[in-house]
Amino acid sequence: MTTNGVLQIVIYFLIILALTKPLGAFMAKLFEGKRTVLHPILRPLETLTYKLIGVNEQTEQRWTQYTAALLAFSIFSFLFVYLFQRLQGLLPLNPQGFGASLVPPDLAFNTAVSFPTNTDWQAYSGESTLSYIVQMAALTVQNFASAAAGMACAIAITRGFARQQMNSLGNFWVDLTRATLYILLPLSLVAALVFCSQGVIQNLHPYTVAKTLEGAKQIIAQGPVASQEAIKMLGTNGGGFFGANSAHPFENPTPFTNLLQMVLIFVIPAGLTYTFGAMVGDRRQGWAIFSACSIMFLAGAFACYWAEQHGNPGFAKLGVETHATALQTGGNMEGKETRFGITASALFTTITTAASCGAVNTAHDSLTPIGGLVPLFNIQTGEVVFGGVGSGLYGILLYAIVAVFISGLMVGRTPEYIGKKIESKEVKMSMIALIATAFSILVLAAATTVVAFKAPGKDAKGQPVAHSYWNPPGPAAANVANTGPHGFSEILYSYSSATGNNGSAFNGITVNTPWYDLTLGIAMLTGRFLFVIPLLAAAGSLARKKKIPATLGTLPTHGPLFVTLLVGTVILVGALTFFPALALGPIVEHYLMQDGKLFAVLLNGIWS
Repeated sequence: MTTNGVLQIVIYFLIILALTKPLGAFMAKLFEGKRTVLHPILRPLETLTYKLIGVNEQTEQRWTQYTAALLAFSIFSFLFVYLFQRLQGLLPLNPQGFGASLVPPDLAFNTAVSFPTNTDWQAYSGESTLSYIVQMAALTVQNFASAAAGMACAIAITRGFARQQMNSLGNFWVDLTRATLYILLPLSLVAALVFCSQGVIQNLHPYTVAKTLEGAKQIIAQGPVASQEAIKMLGTNGGGFFGANSAHPFENPTPFTNLLQMVLIFVIPAGLTYTFGAMVGDRRQGWAIFSACSIMFLAGAFACYWAEQHGNPGFAKLGVETHATALQTGGNMEGKETRFGITASALFTTITTAASCGAVNTAHDSLTPIGGLVPLFNIQTGEVVFGGVGSGLYGILLYAIVAVFISGLMVGRTPEYIGKKIESKEVKMSMIALIATAFSILVLAAATTVVAFKAPGKDAKGQPVAHSYWNPPGPAAANVANTGPHGFSEILYSYSSATGNNGSAFNGITVNTPWYDLTLGIAMLTGRFLFVIPLLAAAGSLARKKKIPATLGTLPTHGPLFVTLLVGTVILVGALTFFPALALGPIVEHYLMQDGKLFAVLLNGIWS
């Protein structure tokens, strides 16, 4: 690692630290119903919104009603996005003439699930598949809506800890409106203008046809990119206008836009940790969560950076210079933008998978095995290292419940957190959320692996089955570009990303097939709703409880001991759940890269 690289990581973290308190305090005031600096401008629009949708902002909802509102909103969003895709050939703002044939039903289903769940998984390349109207009215709108829904759920769960002897968690429609009007829209507007000033395009022009110096024809895609780019990052969405995502110069043209994008990804999730502390009446609780997230983030960032800067030892054995010098960066530059280099690429990779963003400025498939292990493990732990907008906060609160439960088992007393007894219902709901997501990742990845590495099928006459849409060409029916541990890692990453509502991928896998479109869609639904609904149920239970005073036997949950326990819980739960799968993928691949002969016999037994 270089001094310059270390400084880039440290400076980025200090920026996030500086923004956490002011934004977190603003959000706490907003969701507590207090007046903010934006109320003189936006309050009339807020009240107008309630009148139009028929909502009384003073009426609160029980956790079941809050959940029903979330589900109803998500179902409507799904149908809206699905229909827009299928009807794009009949809609305006389509200068390329894209039609429904580019979006068959299974792909439309996958995308319609992806954006309302805040996953933004893309089994297609946006600039060659979707019209401007679909990109703007369907996808960009859902970037706002899904992020606001995640924030609303996080605030509702926070109220479960903050309130006592109450049956309600707030009003979903009010929380959704406030998150959109006061936070997402203003910040996105400012960010979009800054992006435009830096060279991110924003237009409705037809694609430009240019002639290269060699005389070949080149099609340069255009479109409303800056407006989508801003909320893509701020809402931890990740769905890019271009297939190359934030590696494309029209989406991410300069080092400054790269830094701004990384800041936008973390700024709301980090601020919500302070919001949590303010709303429960003890800001130290928020800083404890912030500290735990920071430790895991910095550990992941430096591990990924070290692995990528260290590079592939195989090149060093061939006499290739792999160390950073004054004339070259060294390390592993495969799949990376030279505009950003190894440090900014490794940092972006860690941030986008620590949060449930999924935007990429480098090809994750080209990372070294340990460099690829970091984003994979980030996703598998629930993306709670600050995490997504809203989902990161309620995810880390799930682990906090598990952590105090473990501490209670150690000393033989009922665990407590934020003055609330953590009893069987809260623990059961937390376990349901953890088991559901682990089941989705491991079972679906295992099933797809069986499909991917099986021998080609034969018909009744013993002849190989002809390739078709349901049986595509390639090493296997699952369209994996690689065999062995890396091919398995590509599959495991896909289902981890979908279940974790992340959206990034190892690029050596073709996922636009009915099998992937349907199973990944199921994984996205599982990761979104079977994770948050149990936590809303736990929050409803906690809100009805009376707060109890701390005693000598109460574990302080605002100090270094609890931070250590919380970090340990996240890592141990993730390791115990996913280590066997990781051992078959990136870990074995790492040792193969170090000394292929050492594991040749083992791999022949596993993968032959």
